[in-house]
Amino acid sequence: MVSLDENLVRVVSRYRELEALLGAPDAAQDKAFVSMSKEYADLGPVVAAIEALDDARRELEDLESLAEDGDGEREVRDLAEAEAAQIKARLPVLERELQVMLLPKDAADDKNAILEVRAGTGGDEAALFAADLFRMYQRYSEARGWKFEVLELNETGIGGYKEAIANISGPGAFARLKYESGVHRVQRVPETESGGRIHTSAATVAVLPEAEDVDIQIDEKDLRIDTYRSQGAGGQHVNTTDSAIRITHLPSGVVVTCQDEKSQHKNKAKAMKVLRSRLYDHQRQTLDAERAASRKGQVGSGDRSQRIRTYNFPQGRISDHRINLTLHKLDRVMAGELDELIDALTTEDQAARLAELS
Repeated sequence: MVSLDENLVRVVSRYRELEALLGAPDAAQDKAFVSMSKEYADLGPVVAAIEALDDARRELEDLESLAEDGDGEREVRDLAEAEAAQIKARLPVLERELQVMLLPKDAADDKNAILEVRAGTGGDEAALFAADLFRMYQRYSEARGWKFEVLELNETGIGGYKEAIANISGPGAFARLKYESGVHRVQRVPETESGGRIHTSAATVAVLPEAEDVDIQIDEKDLRIDTYRSQGAGGQHVNTTDSAIRITHLPSGVVVTCQDEKSQHKNKAKAMKVLRSRLYDHQRQTLDAERAASRKGQVGSGDRSQRIRTYNFPQGRISDHRINLTLHKLDRVMAGELDELIDALTTEDQAARLAELS
């Protein structure tokens, strides 16, 4: 197994190589200029962390030498020993940070996200909960400065959503939200419940990386495109033209509908965006099947049939079952304060992947 220090030497060597290539007079003419520039920018923070570790190690050597100097003053040796102890305690933290930075990066982490929320078991209450989840992610997106574009809403007529799809655009959107895929369970007294009994219902969440044309190629002959009249909640007509779109990808059987816009052209564009992302996600899931099987119980498995979280409204708590984390701040989470949960999930996933490498 390659040691941490060997990895660090390799990273710095590659960084210097890229620095020289990008500094060449005709660098901008190179076909690989854009990819090299991105790699150089990505390696910058890693190299800075490596330099910080090297500085700490050199300082520790100097301090230990000073502390062992038999001719030195006692007060100076004591001070050197104290400072050396502090650096020794900091070194494992710096090394751990570097190990995390060197973990293989998910190629999709830099992409935007397609969020799909669907009502599960529980009838109207499940649909109301699906709407609550959709708004929770919308608030979280707004707090992070991301663009939240609704692609499709299938409403129940009493404020619930049978299905809701959105495109979330912004730095780190997929990287932050990818752990949200799975079954979300809610325990609360429905507004329609007169007896005050607590009901349990569920909604499913899928977070897909937004695919670009270069990620997935779709042949037009593999598509069946149907148009129909848009309908709103309860069956009332939204407009009187056949602007709604249903696209069926014949080889896979994936079906996408969109009726959110009055323009047929806009609905088709949105539907194609969702279709492309679903096919890309399926491709990713297939390629990652072996790895996912070996990490079945871990955070990053992305299994959407797995119950990942319970929202208990009477007790005001939210529990993530993958990492045994319970927070008594359900109202704040539903208001979009998801960072504590997502940070914990990210840390757990990093720890699992580091364990795989050891």
